Amino acid sequence: MDPATIIGIGLAFAAIFAAMTLEGTSIGSIMLAAPLILVFVGTLGVGLASGLMKDGIGLVGQLKIAFLAKKVDPAGVVQAITKLAEKARREGLLALEDGMKDVDDLFLKKGLQLAIDGTDSEELREILEAEVDAKRKADKAGAKIFADMGGYAPTIGIIGTVTGLIHVLANLSDPAGLGELIASAFVATLWGILSANVMWLPIGNRLKRVSEVECGQMEMVIAGIMNIQAGANPRIIAMKLKSLCPPGSIPDEEKKAA
Repeated sequence: MDPATIIGIGLAFAAIFAAMTLEGTSIGSIMLAAPLILVFVGTLGVGLASGLMKDGIGLVGQLKIAFLAKKVDPAGVVQAITKLAEKARREGLLALEDGMKDVDDLFLKKGLQLAIDGTDSEELREILEAEVDAKRKADKAGAKIFADMGGYAPTIGIIGTVTGLIHVLANLSDPAGLGELIASAFVATLWGILSANVMWLPIGNRLKRVSEVECGQMEMVIAGIMNIQAGANPRIIAMKLKSLCPPGSIPDEEKKAA
């Protein structure tokens, strides 16, 4: 699991609450039920309204991906493909059926099975690239709803502040309580801006980044499978795949060995 999102959002909230405490503001003063319900439920509502029902149903799954996404391991994938290439070079492509038992990557397994089944190289590439494109589009839709919520939340917060100020104007006959009412009115704006910039927009960008990394690894897998099917030298395959990996993802010793 890559904990960047959990750590980042946690640090942001910690900084906000620490600043409030240092200034002498009670954290409880912003934990008001009415503005919290308005901002979070209202933002969720308009977020759902901006997409399809299946996008809304998939929100929980997208949150899991944002917070609990597995670390991508390019070095491990290169190693696995290289071993399979060596086996295919020695024993033939059909021998990979036994070698696939130790492969955890489902996309790699699917591609290898298609290659073993004798699928034409062009058709194989088209099938696998279509799956990558489909994933990229689905991930984009999942990230978009959080980006939309990040855009709507501040406006929903302003609506809460306006309704709060209407309540203030209706109680001008009680000057003693105006300060507390005005402060409460601005809590909605605070939560609207805070939730957009500390939660929704970062989560949306995180989903985009996770998708980008995962699709990049899938494209690397496609390159590996195509080279195995073509009977390329395992050492050359390893060098090609390592050249496709992000900088720093492959240990220097492995690069030298390639």
